[in-house]
Amino acid sequence: MRLTSFTDYSLRVLMYLALKPERLATIPEIARAYDVSENHLMKVTQLLTRSGAVASVRGKGGGIRLARPAQEIRLGAIVREAEGNSPIVECLGIQPQCNLTPACRLKGVLTEAFDALYAVLDKYTLADMVSQPKVMAKLVRLEDVFGHGDAQRPTGPRKTGKALAS
Repeated sequence: MRLTSFTDYSLRVLMYLALKPERLATIPEIARAYDVSENHLMKVTQLLTRSGAVASVRGKGGGIRLARPAQEIRLGAIVREAEGNSPIVECLGIQPQCNLTPACRLKGVLTEAFDALYAVLDKYTLADMVSQPKVMAKLVRLEDVFGHGDAQRPTGPRKTGKALAS
């Protein structure tokens, strides 16, 4: 199974915010940290705000932060929210059109597989994902998150990896 980039970005935004939960972060700042589109992150943060995982503060000096402690944010809930209810294969939909549906076991196997995936994700919280905050802060160029003021980004080029490290 492959998660959508929307889900990937949702998890990345939450991990970024979890590095210093009391600090407001901005979408441009997070976009620079991960070298991703601000437009994509706008949509991601809208979903995360509607789901109650993120709080948004409008106006000058505004930004986003976690709406509740990282220990209370379950990965399974975030992935379910970000992935939505669309079936991954047609036979899991409301009105399957496949001729094999009456005799095929694929629907049951896939349902079992997804149940297992979400059972594992439900065991972990956002706090579990940021167990090395100093290392992670450095990797997203947020070294000053630990008490040295706001991070300043260098203006020169830097190497970036778009993939989320596990």
